[in-house]
Amino acid sequence: MADTPLDHTPRGVDLNGPDAVVVYVSQGPLAAEVALSKLRATDVPCALRYPSAGRIWGLTLDGLGRVEVVVPAAWADQARDILVEEEPPSEEETSDGEQA
Repeated sequence: MADTPLDHTPRGVDLNGPDAVVVYVSQGPLAAEVALSKLRATDVPCALRYPSAGRIWGLTLDGLGRVEVVVPAAWADQARDILVEEEPPSEEETSDGEQA
């Protein structure tokens, strides 16, 4: 089976439309790609929005590295819930009393 390139096609999201809601922002593409993958794994329509100059020249200063993950407004709450990172369990929550 041949390798397929990453698909960055917006799935059901008009990047500049009034329905697009930003649910995650990162400085640089790596964290945004992870967030995008989490959302796509749960079938949430999403896309990346970023200044093209930052990607072309690899610049991350003065906002050129800003990458936004956008979803349709109807999916915004679900997307934010998916992207919330779980905190590690506290000492009281561990069953054997050892720190995690």
